[in-house]
Amino acid sequence: MRYAVNVPNFEDYSDVRAVAALAADAEAAGWDGFFVWDHLAFVKALRLRIADPWILLTGVALATERLRLGPMVTPLARRRPWKVARETVTLDRLSGGRLTLGVGLGEPPEDEYGSFGEPTDPHVRAAKLDEGLEVLTRLWSGETVSFQGRHYQVDQVAFQPTPVQRPRIPIWVAGAWPRRGPLRRAARFDGSCPLKLDQQGELIPLDPDDLRGLLQVVQGYRRSSEPFDLLVGGTTPDDPAAARDLIDPLAEAGVTWWQEVADPRQSDLETFRRRVRKGPPGA
Repeated sequence: MRYAVNVPNFEDYSDVRAVAALAADAEAAGWDGFFVWDHLAFVKALRLRIADPWILLTGVALATERLRLGPMVTPLARRRPWKVARETVTLDRLSGGRLTLGVGLGEPPEDEYGSFGEPTDPHVRAAKLDEGLEVLTRLWSGETVSFQGRHYQVDQVAFQPTPVQRPRIPIWVAGAWPRRGPLRRAARFDGSCPLKLDQQGELIPLDPDDLRGLLQVVQGYRRSSEPFDLLVGGTTPDDPAAARDLIDPLAEAGVTWWQEVADPRQSDLETFRRRVRKGPPGA
């Protein structure tokens, strides 16, 4: 099991210098990764202070030497995949090959897509995500790319330089369990960062049985023998023994990454910084 810090890109966490300092604290305390959210508006009625996630991650990359970093997750359907190709390769090279790209549909669609005239229909967003991943990964190759899709077209373009990581930058795919589409998509890549929603649409934790079932579905779709990462997150108790009681069953179920999530509704940056400085749960 590896351990990451996960922070939003708004309010207290919209300050690039503060987030970079938090990442340096995380590295010093023994964490393995540092991930940030990717929102343009989140809930637009709140009028939040929001930072660009790529600029935040640039600060993180420059403030650290070891941490794996990345967006968790980028809604690729509301971004131009060729622009993301440039951004990710630049960040991968800047960080010395430490980038993981998390992708998903993005929520809430009305605020994050509809406010800007982008389609909110989940089937359209899923189709754009799939086409975007195809364009993105082909551009990473450095070879000349032509692509004619329903949503994206590329005409004889070769991007240089290529990523540091080989065969490419790792991709983790988000999705709500037990929906099969996101798991089928994740099985083509390197990992899954699943969520679970209750009947009211609120996030609830995945239990070990959920995770075992999820991995079984992924393995049914998977055509590669390479390792597959499974990332979940939440907030662990302060007591190390209680934290182990939460984490150990998840590891036994196949989880490879736990991310300690900064919930802006429950604590400010300084409170979360104190938690980060204590190190990974159960340590």
